[in-house]
Amino acid sequence: MTIGWHFDNSYSKLPKIFKEDINPAPVNSPKILIFNKDLAKKLDLDFSNVSKDNLSKIFSGNILPEGSNSLAQAYAGHQFGHFTMLGDGRAVLIGEHLTKKSERFDIQFKGSGKTPYSRGGDGRAVLGPMLREYIISEAMYSLKIPTTRSLAVVKTGENVVREQISKGAILTRVALGHLRVGTFQYIAAKQNISDLEILINYTIEKYYPNIKTSKNKSLDLLNVLIEKQTQLVINWMRVGFIHGVMNTDNMSISGETIDYGPCAFMDTYDPKTVFSSIDQLGRYAYENQPKITKWNLTRFAECLIPLISKNEDEAIKLATEALDKFEKNYETKWLNMMRDKLGLYGQDKEDKNLIMELLDWMQKNKVDYTNTFIFLMNKIIKNSEAYKDTDFDLWKIKWEKRLTLFGNSHNKSMELMNSSNPMVIPRNHKIEEALSLASNGDLTLFNKLIEILKNPYLVSDNDLEFMCPSLHSDKKYQTFCGT
Repeated sequence: MTIGWHFDNSYSKLPKIFKEDINPAPVNSPKILIFNKDLAKKLDLDFSNVSKDNLSKIFSGNILPEGSNSLAQAYAGHQFGHFTMLGDGRAVLIGEHLTKKSERFDIQFKGSGKTPYSRGGDGRAVLGPMLREYIISEAMYSLKIPTTRSLAVVKTGENVVREQISKGAILTRVALGHLRVGTFQYIAAKQNISDLEILINYTIEKYYPNIKTSKNKSLDLLNVLIEKQTQLVINWMRVGFIHGVMNTDNMSISGETIDYGPCAFMDTYDPKTVFSSIDQLGRYAYENQPKITKWNLTRFAECLIPLISKNEDEAIKLATEALDKFEKNYETKWLNMMRDKLGLYGQDKEDKNLIMELLDWMQKNKVDYTNTFIFLMNKIIKNSEAYKDTDFDLWKIKWEKRLTLFGNSHNKSMELMNSSNPMVIPRNHKIEEALSLASNGDLTLFNKLIEILKNPYLVSDNDLEFMCPSLHSDKKYQTFCGT
């Protein structure tokens, strides 16, 4: 099969402590359910002459591509604040594929069976969560937010036992890489300085070769990741995305959003919004995502201390100085992001007050986060009665005055808003409806959502229903890990 795979597996060449070689566990009767032709094209892969039967075997791991070298990666993680030694318990990295432009992508099967890191689990995944990761990761890509992507979902033909018996599935995840903060924690916990040096050099070579000749590579790597993760979370906040499980093992060194377990998008604006069923104390609530980002980055910095400087006090001082810049940098980027959402050019000292007044009004009046900005762009939305409010009218007068402050045209402001505010997001009730139907064999709504979410900044009047929150969006909505 001349598909075009071109594997160059750099991670497999690392010492054994970093991974365990293992093949996916074969499944009985795989059946391809979803295949991402757009992503395949981006990867320079051509499956047009591959039968559905062979496509199913490839993306279930029953047939491994020539040149692949499958393994499970070792890593640790602070999960809800508690440190644990982990690893790929239900996933295998089959290799690193190079495109014709020499772009490198990890190809990983998720739900592919037991590994040495399964910790008593079955290593399998359930169909619903794999479809959920597919649709939300692809939506994030179209929202222009760095993310892992999904190439395929295959039904395994086997049942998986969780709270109930569910259909098994395997997702093919594509990423710039699967190194995590938790990877560094794992190696640091082993207290072998040479392995830590290997990991840092490998990371810089793979992701950030521009700092290879730096005088202090470890400190520069910390600074790069602080910048990457700050910008990533700013993007999450922009669209109302709540990751739900921001453990250190889910913070990617490449700066991509990774792991779409108990994630969801906020409808009614409330900074304390939590969707994850296991986040009882709101550790990973919408408003806490910046704080947790810094917390995770601090754990990353701790791993690098031995290589930032041989003098521990000096290393701690340098790392602390880098981390202490987080809040100011975040606030600056957040303000600029919110200015973009409101079409504000330039900087005025009253901008933060103007933004906070709107957010406070949104919270008090329980209005939809996404649709409020759509309404301000003079787009058609359903249920616009909430904006017939005296306080909102008074705020709008101040906003409209601010729009003209630096002499920009109204059209220019609207263009800025259009590029910053999605017309459609993966609405929770629509996702649940699509997943329920898809689990029973009906992919009509799932495929319709995929198509609409490909162009989230452009929505036709025929698709207005996909812009609307649920009539019960203020009621408790829960998402689950799927493990």
